[in-house]
Amino acid sequence: MMTSDPIADMLTRIRNANTAKHDTVDVPASKMKVSIAEILLKEGYIKKFDMINVGGINMIHITLKYGIDKNDKIITGLKRISKPGLRIYAGKDELPKVLGGLGIAIISTNKGVMTDKEARKENVGGEVLAFIW
Repeated sequence: MMTSDPIADMLTRIRNANTAKHDTVDVPASKMKVSIAEILLKEGYIKKFDMINVGGINMIHITLKYGIDKNDKIITGLKRISKPGLRIYAGKDELPKVLGGLGIAIISTNKGVMTDKEARKENVGGEVLAFIW
């Protein structure tokens, strides 16, 4: 099955698994999705991710992270910003802050996929992919 927005599909799978309190979720792999998973890992929103092969299809096996019990969700929200039908770009001076800096914005720049904080430090703008808080 081909989706028109694979990043939104990834975020929806993570959101649904998190809401259902699952330990893991599998997402079809791509370079962009691996970059997003690396950011989620580095920022502490997921425990780990592994590349697995299921029936000849590469998948990202994401292990979700919870607080003391599964009612304490680390990821409280995920939102896709730039969509295939309406791309949203932000220059280096107008990079968004999520919840006043409590969340992260994932930005696709010409220097790779990074958080809004890293993009400010690198002094670059780009396509605003998603907000996570």
